[in-house]
Amino acid sequence: MSIFILVFMYAIWSSVFSFAKIALEHSPPLFLTAARMLLAGVILLSFLALRNRSVFKLTLKQFLSLCLLAVFSIYLTNAFEFWSLQHLTAAKTCFIYSLCPFFSALFSYLHFGEKMNGRKWLGMAIGFAGFIPVLAIQKGSSELLTSFSFLSWPELAMIAAALCTSYGWILLRVAVKDSISPLMANGTSMLIGGLIALFHSYLVEAWNPFPVSASGFLPFAQGILIMTLISNILCYNLYGMMLKRFTATFVSFMGLFSPIFASLNAWIFLGEQPSPVIFISTAIVSLGLWMVYSAELRQGYIIKAQQKAVPAEIER
Repeated sequence: MSIFILVFMYAIWSSVFSFAKIALEHSPPLFLTAARMLLAGVILLSFLALRNRSVFKLTLKQFLSLCLLAVFSIYLTNAFEFWSLQHLTAAKTCFIYSLCPFFSALFSYLHFGEKMNGRKWLGMAIGFAGFIPVLAIQKGSSELLTSFSFLSWPELAMIAAALCTSYGWILLRVAVKDSISPLMANGTSMLIGGLIALFHSYLVEAWNPFPVSASGFLPFAQGILIMTLISNILCYNLYGMMLKRFTATFVSFMGLFSPIFASLNAWIFLGEQPSPVIFISTAIVSLGLWMVYSAELRQGYIIKAQQKAVPAEIER
């Protein structure tokens, strides 16, 4: 059942790239980050205050870990992502973002000693190859800013976003293991990260008196509400729950489905017919996912995560 929840999570999460692209037509990237994260943080923390105020009792070490989570998972990730999204298509941005499993594998090895054997590397390679055809059928973006012959600054910024978000998920897993609830970790980090982005926006973006014009406020607000509901309220917390059952490497690797779902979302929201290549890619990605999943079962990482999740559920 947890596998289906992961697939569902990425299916709806991939739509956020399209909504963010629309919102960026009316707002600069830092202010968009700040508005989205502050709204989500207030909603999550208000819910916790009404339900269980005891979760607000944090040690200094726990609070500092949430501050670090806010910097990487919220502030840097979204600042890089939204700036990049101004210059790249949503499909290409989603594709580059799907590099996260490789960074997660490295960070999981450094933090948790999770070994990458040959079967897992082969599974990741098959999965990575599986969604490349989906990228090939997408319309390319105009490379506005060139840094190297093969990469532009927006592409490098998106790689940096993938790097930061991968490390952020590792930090979230550390926080969850340190007896911080996923809701508390996400709500606090979103609030802190949003405040950092708001301060940065005030310093470098045009406020006259706000970065959003009066005519663009309604579509901006609609985009913020949709992204906050899907990504910050639903998917961020589902991700935290999944980290109790699976390794960060496997959960992140499931994100290889995102470019495929991005194409399907374009069909649903924009009326673009999906190519049969999408379904072929889905089959290839599924094969790679099965190889990684079976390898982690053999290594015992998933079983251990599930055993640790049981007491946590009983305590609540």
